[in-house]
Amino acid sequence: MSNYRRARVTGASYFFSVNLARRGGDLLVERIDDLRAAFSATMLQRPFVCDAVVVLPDHIHAVWTLPKGDADFSTRWGAIKARFSMSVRRAGFTPPMVVTNTQRMKMAMNGGVNPALRKGQVGIWQKRFWEHLIRDERDYRNHVEYCWGNPVKHGFVECAVDWPFSSIHREIARGMVSPEWGGLGRKCTA
Repeated sequence: MSNYRRARVTGASYFFSVNLARRGGDLLVERIDDLRAAFSATMLQRPFVCDAVVVLPDHIHAVWTLPKGDADFSTRWGAIKARFSMSVRRAGFTPPMVVTNTQRMKMAMNGGVNPALRKGQVGIWQKRFWEHLIRDERDYRNHVEYCWGNPVKHGFVECAVDWPFSSIHREIARGMVSPEWGGLGRKCTA
């Protein structure tokens, strides 16, 4: 089994990328209310500051700041993922079968039976996520802007402010970001 090393600095800010198991779908934006509810319930149970977030059809980017004395982002992501999964399953969603190369080899050895399917391990989310410990103010700003600019990068919108599933709108309302900030070096007209 792999031994993943994660930076664990209490009270720090982190950038995250969290993906669905099957890329290319639109479950996260289709079920955005379920995702928002999962985030809210988790934030009530285990507080943190969500400095920036963008939800794309099949993945999320976020910048969080954890409370002083706390470095447990893994439990928080686990809770968000579990709450979202339970909610969409209750609504009738069945995740499509995702077969990795390793599983294909195991299936070949097991007469075509997928061991993960037999164990009920077909999931909505990728098991792991990617995190980056924010080093300084410049790194923080770069990752916040990466979150907000990601819908532009993927070609979903021309301007970051046009993507509805982004915390950029909260910051525009607070006067912290110009409505003309378009992402990827673009300036947009309001």
